[in-house]
Amino acid sequence: MTDQPITYASAGVDVHAGDRAVELMKESVRRASRPEVLGGLGGFAGMFDASALKGMRHPVLASSTDGVGTKVAIAQAMDVHDTIGQDLVGMVVDDIVVSGAEPLFMTDYIACGKVVPERIAAIVSGIARGCELAGVALVGGETAEHPGLLDPDEYDVAGAATGVVERDEVLGPHRVQEGDVVLALASSGLHSNGYSLVRRVFAAAGWGWDRHVEELGRTLGEECLEPTRIYSRPLLELARADLGLHALSHVTGGGLAANLARVLPAGVLATVERCWTPPAIFGLVQEQGRVELGDLEQTLNMGVGFVAVLAPEGVERAVQMLAGHGIEAWAVGAVTGPDAARHDAPVVQGAKGVDGGAVQMVGSYPTS
Repeated sequence: MTDQPITYASAGVDVHAGDRAVELMKESVRRASRPEVLGGLGGFAGMFDASALKGMRHPVLASSTDGVGTKVAIAQAMDVHDTIGQDLVGMVVDDIVVSGAEPLFMTDYIACGKVVPERIAAIVSGIARGCELAGVALVGGETAEHPGLLDPDEYDVAGAATGVVERDEVLGPHRVQEGDVVLALASSGLHSNGYSLVRRVFAAAGWGWDRHVEELGRTLGEECLEPTRIYSRPLLELARADLGLHALSHVTGGGLAANLARVLPAGVLATVERCWTPPAIFGLVQEQGRVELGDLEQTLNMGVGFVAVLAPEGVERAVQMLAGHGIEAWAVGAVTGPDAARHDAPVVQGAKGVDGGAVQMVGSYPTS
């Protein structure tokens, strides 16, 4: 038995620090809203007026949840916390838009060893900024202090979002046809996948996050913390523009081939030409870690954050529309029958439980 009374604060949880964090994040959260949001910050549940759905013919809800993975370790090492939230939003809402759904609202969860109000507010400011970019309302969240489970400077983030789409406008394998074009959309860098490999490679090379890298034009840490590009608004514009958009794929864990295969119907093959030069960070990971190409492509996005599958007649306009949003896009291949597979390259088929189509990566990346 202890001689002194034990309080929640002495056990490591500071309720007052949590309240201070909420005060600091209020302005950021206020900017990440939509007219349908009811109530304000601090309720037990976020509320969203769904009456607009009554005007839809057959609304289908889409939901997604995700985190940022070990990229948070770099944010913690560099003491830079206002970008990781945009990564979280991108990872969640851009999974929803794959189905053609418009993301509506999002909630977040931050677990930390110690609530430092300014740090929590910085994380939430990044989440709110990401929600603004995506047109999504941040309707609620939770910050949990876990002393003894996490070190004082450690934290992790997760989030979930909900969207809606008309049932007859859902994108996916059922729409894909032979002759469709595969369009690549440029990433902003590593995004939020493969950081266990990236961290291991540069630790083995003895590179610190503050190392200035000439090929990158900035420090290694700045490059690795570049926020994930958020594609939802531009892609929804494409989906509504009658371009013959049939399927979308978010290039995350597993790489381009595996994620593209998930949105193709069984019995077709998408051939992807390595016709683009990946940004310098991907070559540095490969070189410093002596990572084999197959392993690299299964782990990192190689400069392509999203893939669209659409009718040939819509490609030129799609490229122009995406350029208007600052997103470079280019054709990388086409959908054919399985007999078109080449014998000099592996075929990827079936990923994450989906028995879909097949994808074959061919050729060599051009050097800059």
